[in-house]
Amino acid sequence: MTVVSDSAPAVLKEYYRILTGGIERYGDGRELAPLLVEDLLFEGPLAGQVTGAAPFLEGVRGFIANVEKIDLVQEINGPDGTAVLYDAHLPKGPSRLTEFFTFADGKIQTLRIMYDPADYLAKGGA
Repeated sequence: MTVVSDSAPAVLKEYYRILTGGIERYGDGRELAPLLVEDLLFEGPLAGQVTGAAPFLEGVRGFIANVEKIDLVQEINGPDGTAVLYDAHLPKGPSRLTEFFTFADGKIQTLRIMYDPADYLAKGGA
């Protein structure tokens, strides 16, 4: 399933392929780990600010376990990063999320996600 456009950075295409591949395929995150810098900076409404790829790999498991599909709404690619707006279809309905990425050496360096945490949790997000 392709979530982002052909003009998206290759690392982003692979990131969303893994996010929508299901929890069985995700396993321990070894397929996602090489896409992230070791000192990844992640920021989100539920997690707060987290530094390091390892905590992100564990935290994203709940999302992958619950997301049924992702429908792209809008994507913006620029020289300094990418923004992706999408609807994540969760067990109790879709929830709208926006992710902002920066990259370094072909890997994800920062990931800031925005969404309504009450809506996300009510729809079955974890």
